[in-house]
Parts: sequence; structure tokens; C-alpha cells
Amino acid sequence: MLLRQLEYLTALSREGHFGRAAEVCHVSQPALSAGIRKLEAELGVQIVQRGQRFEGFTPEGRQVLQWAHRMLAEQGALRDALASMRGGLAGVLRIGAVPTALTVASLLTAPLREKHERVRYSLESMSSREIVSRLNDFEIDAGMTYVDGEPLGKVRVVPLYRERYVFLTPCDGEFGGRDTVRWDEAAVAPLCLLTPVMQNRRILDACFAEAGAVAVPVVETDTVSAIYAHVTSMGLSSVIPHAWLHTYGVPDGTRVLPLPRPGRSLHVGLVLADRGPESMLARALVETARAVDLHGALDETLRRHLDVGAV
Repeated sequence: MLLRQLEYLTALSREGHFGRAAEVCHVSQPALSAGIRKLEAELGVQIVQRGQRFEGFTPEGRQVLQWAHRMLAEQGALRDALASMRGGLAGVLRIGAVPTALTVASLLTAPLREKHERVRYSLESMSSREIVSRLNDFEIDAGMTYVDGEPLGKVRVVPLYRERYVFLTPCDGEFGGRDTVRWDEAAVAPLCLLTPVMQNRRILDACFAEAGAVAVPVVETDTVSAIYAHVTSMGLSSVIPHAWLHTYGVPDGTRVLPLPRPGRSLHVGLVLADRGPESMLARALVETARAVDLHGALDETLRRHLDVGAV
């Protein structure tokens, strides 16, 4: 069995199309198909359901795919370990993060880069469910997500910080002269929020409900940058996690107001697959996370941006 054939298989799983899988593997489509057929012959099972196009994997194929992910991950870990022995830690650290946490990923990658200059980084925005799925499929090394909210399954957790919420609003708007705002008041303001499919929005909806209110946003979006754009261009308000202030700050013409702490605020943390020995790259990330005071750094940023006393 050639590792190259396993790479063909995992590429086909990601792309869902023979042509695109061949393209990312830098081979012709006939070569990719022949490699998978050879793997089927060697294992004595049908792996791929075929018709006029790719139609998915057989039950046996899904089992083979799971092992393919594992074997390729072990190959990568071996290469990283040997590279570290030759000249320090190297390789690509793959991180998936929910959009609300992606804004602070640099607080981990920057100090890690100072210590391990040869490490490269791949950061992708993902839902919490996708993070767990891709951890289990060995497609990412670590995730950044809410760790005490919706079920995550069997993962290892390293808490990073507890999320806080503030009200971002125009200086010349209804709340521009206020020092604080309540959740029920924020709910009736013209808002721009993340879409309901995103966990942060579901958390905010629960906070509004706790105050006996329902928010009906003027604009819903799936990106942090679009929220800031609409707040500044349309005069809308938003409820944002305090972590966003690290990257985006407070735009000109707007201010942030503190909101009462909800009955339950959630932790954001690193999640890693709970299986076997972790990769050296994941271990280095965890060591960095334990050495960096993200909670303190984000609270200090919040203090600088609030217009009223200490938090």
C-alpha cells in the first residue's frame, strides 16, 4: 500500500469530485482513479461508489478512509519529529477556529513563531461542529472554540479565556450618551449580528432571552468584518465579544458600552483530538497557550476601550 494512494483517497473525500481531487494531488484524473482501484484490489474491498460521477464511499471505504487519515497524520508527525531533531521544530500547524476566536489566534501564533521560526501556520474559520469533525479526521491539529457550551464529543480541552460581551454603538445614536446598556435595551436597537447558525449568535440569543427579550437584527452576516462594516456604514449597533477588540478595536464614530454579565458566560479554549500521543506542533501550541495570559490580555484591552471605570 502506497501512502500516495491514501493521499488520493483523502483528497477525493475533501473534494467530492475525481477531477478536483486529481488537481490538488497534481496528477491526472486517470492516474488518481487507477491508484484508488489499485488500493481496492490490494485490500480486496470496494472503496468508492462509482456512477457517472463520484457517489461517495462504501461502508468498507469509510473505514479505509478513517485509517488513511490516521496513517497520513502519523507520517506527518514522524516528519515533524525528525525535522525537530535535525534543526528545531518545523512543519505546518493547522488550526481551525470559530470566527469569534479567530481574531485572537495571533496572541498564540506570534509567541510560538518567536520560539520556533521554522513552523508555518494554516488558520481556517470553522463552526464548532466542523472543528471536532476535522480533528477526528486528522485534518487539523487543534481547534479554538467554545469548550463549555454545546457538546464537543471526545476531545481534550485547554481553556484560554472567558468570553465577555459589550455593546458597540454609534456615538451619535440613541445610546451614544449612555454609560451602560441592558440586554433588553440592546435587543430593540437596530442591530447587526452573526447568523443563527453560528454558536456565538445562539449564545447571544440565550442572553437576550434571559432578559426577557428577542433580538431581530437589521443585518445578519457570517463574518466579523461585515459586522464592523455595517455598524460604521449604516449606523447600526452590535453585541460583540470583547476578544474582537484585540484585532478590530473601536471604529471612529463608535463606542463600546458594558453589558451586564449574563447568568452563564462561556469559555473559549483549545481543543485537541483525544487519541494517542499528540503531535509535536500541537504540543508546542499547548505549551504556548499555558504560558500566555490570554484572559488578562483581553481584559486589559477591554479596559482601554471602555468609557467607564474598571471591569
